[in-house]
Amino acid sequence: MSRLLLFFRPLLLPLGWLYASIMAVRNFLYDKGLKESHRFPLPVICVGNLSVGGTGKTPHTEYLIRLLQKQYPVATLSRGYGRKTKGFIIADTTSTAERIGDEPLQLYQKFSPGVMVAVGEKRAAAIPRIVAAKPETQVILLDDAYQHRSVKPSFSILLTDYNRPFYQDYVLPAGRLRENRSGAHRADVVIVTKCPADLSGAQQAQITRQVRRYAATHTPVFFTGIRYGAPVAFGNTTTLDDTVMLVTGLANAVPLEAYISQKFTLLKHLAFPDHYQYQPADLSRIETEFIRSGARALVTTEKDYVRYRLPGLAEVTKRLPFFYIPIEVYFLTGQAAFNHKVITHCHAFRDDAVTTSISNRAT
Repeated sequence: MSRLLLFFRPLLLPLGWLYASIMAVRNFLYDKGLKESHRFPLPVICVGNLSVGGTGKTPHTEYLIRLLQKQYPVATLSRGYGRKTKGFIIADTTSTAERIGDEPLQLYQKFSPGVMVAVGEKRAAAIPRIVAAKPETQVILLDDAYQHRSVKPSFSILLTDYNRPFYQDYVLPAGRLRENRSGAHRADVVIVTKCPADLSGAQQAQITRQVRRYAATHTPVFFTGIRYGAPVAFGNTTTLDDTVMLVTGLANAVPLEAYISQKFTLLKHLAFPDHYQYQPADLSRIETEFIRSGARALVTTEKDYVRYRLPGLAEVTKRLPFFYIPIEVYFLTGQAAFNHKVITHCHAFRDDAVTTSISNRAT
């Protein structure tokens, strides 16, 4: 957290209390049924957070897809943050980051055609349209919908960054929380993300105690880390030189910068805002900065990579030694327990559907 925010926090806290109060009233209305929240007859698994960005929702959604897709037809639904369109859209071969957003496009490129990827601001209206378009759908993953209370998920996974846990944060604008810490009580599971690989059992127990001050008493708490894959070339060479320049458009690029610094000689890091919509002038700036830095290769994220493929940008990236770093999450401990909990939840819906079908035939 920036020193500037820490300095001004005492002045911003009253605004944070006001915003938290508004969100508390909103949550109260949903909890009491005074605002409508829609349930659906299939597993709707929400992956979200209390804070603004940077907790690793997309790689955790990818983990869930890999876990479930062998047993269930899966669809994903997100708002499509940063897209220039509105309304409900199903990703297809013509989709771009401008049309559906960078993260949905990333999911589509990795998992289509087996997994439907859709975007829509109004999730309650979008879910029936997904099922209508693909009736065999048995599980829907909601990406970044923890505050989207008009849908009642059957299972909620709350993510919190190890480096910025929600229980040490404050509501906007004094901090980065979208709602009060007590919102954690809606979670069926809490995952502490971006953990160091050597996080001890004692440290995990301490964090779990802090989480359960706000979540339900027996809410399972799991711990995941980030594993970086081999760089993938998409520029003018397949040979990755040791001296690199890093370009990112992330909410929190600190872990990636630390990794790149360990693996390569990092000469420069050019950081853009999260979900940044690159323009040709930005690519020209990247090219200029790259030449000035003396680096021999450009490294970026997979999320940024899908944006670089837009018309007017790809022409520049093709003449530069560009690589992206894929990432995936792994569980420090408890992976089997987490998998069992999610799959058991989905099985329960399938078993209920079979029982209902048999009952209907009998009558």
